[in-house]
Amino acid sequence: MTAARLELPDLEATRRLAARLARCLRRGDLVALEGELGSGKTAFARALIRDLAGAEIEVPSPSFTLVQRYELPGITVTHADLYRLASPGDLLDLDLEEALEEGALLVEWPERAGELLPADRLCLRFAFLPGRGEQAREVRIAAGPSWRDRLASLTADDDDAR
Repeated sequence: MTAARLELPDLEATRRLAARLARCLRRGDLVALEGELGSGKTAFARALIRDLAGAEIEVPSPSFTLVQRYELPGITVTHADLYRLASPGDLLDLDLEEALEEGALLVEWPERAGELLPADRLCLRFAFLPGRGEQAREVRIAAGPSWRDRLASLTADDDDAR
């Protein structure tokens, strides 16, 4: 996997990264959002979905519903939160394979799926940046083969790249 690291000093930087990803997201893409509770996974997903919608639509966390689906201009996006899965086998009831066939899939807590998610994905691992402000985050990006040609467009913003 190809890798990169970005510093996101504030929520606006997170939104800019989400907008860059929105421009290169394709049907069949899996974006794995990793990190501790409160590290920015849902904020990033919300910003990405709103960018694709072209409006400040309601984007609730799928923590309790497990899956939210958005029919957006040009692409369907399914946002899943696997935190509450009891076992990887529970993933089979969520129809995520169908979501990948129909559009793009954003998955929070992908490690809860075990080996059941495709290996070719974009992984964004969010982490707090202690001492840098309440909103400051670091994101480590790992890109599978289908993402390599698009990775440069994600890391292009000089204001965010460190």
